[in-house]
Amino acid sequence: MLILITIITVVFNGAKDIEKTILSVIKQKRVRPNLTIEYIVIDGCSNDGLIDIIGKYDSHITKWISEPDRGIYDAMNKGLSLAQESYILFLGAGDEIISLPDESLFIDKNIAIFGDVIMANKLFKSNISKGLKMGNSLHHQALLIHKSVIPTSGFNLNYKVYADYDLNIRLFNEGVKFIRSNKMLSKQLQGGLSSKTHALELVDVIKNNFGLYWASRMLIYCLAVQLKQILLMENITVRWN
Repeated sequence: MLILITIITVVFNGAKDIEKTILSVIKQKRVRPNLTIEYIVIDGCSNDGLIDIIGKYDSHITKWISEPDRGIYDAMNKGLSLAQESYILFLGAGDEIISLPDESLFIDKNIAIFGDVIMANKLFKSNISKGLKMGNSLHHQALLIHKSVIPTSGFNLNYKVYADYDLNIRLFNEGVKFIRSNKMLSKQLQGGLSSKTHALELVDVIKNNFGLYWASRMLIYCLAVQLKQILLMENITVRWN
């Protein structure tokens, strides 16, 4: 059987969130049978009852492992190693896939397909127009990349928060074409590792991929945002006083 899409969920102690993710994948398997989806779950040795939930849906999960890892991107690399030669989609525990692209878009392994993501009940319109130079404008919950174009090293484990952004840039710089699917839509769990800006790592990713000019612009932007937040907090303090 030819697997067209591999959905990978990496999780640690996400028992309260993972069921909605699994159910969203099961729904897509049912409504889009021509896409032939495999589902992989990589657990970091959870101790909150998550394994029982995985067992409940074992017949719908193609492969799963539960073992210690070195963080989210190490777990994502493990998922990549288990995936067949297919288009890869990463969903965290609590994320949901709402709709997938038309089969007609799966014509070229050198094409990455992206859609939009609902974040904090607002629609984030993904885009590639700025070449990713000033922040990650694509999110893995609505991004399909063929395994064959992903470097064998996978995600750079030197980055703890923005390794997915780093990978997107590397693929973009290597000539992978990113195209939009207006049909593709996912929902992101509120919070998460990258919900707050880690400026130094973000700047380092940009420096290593685009050079000092764009890294300097991002550093100035981050400092301006931080200053604005400080001034806002001071204003609130003065009002309360």
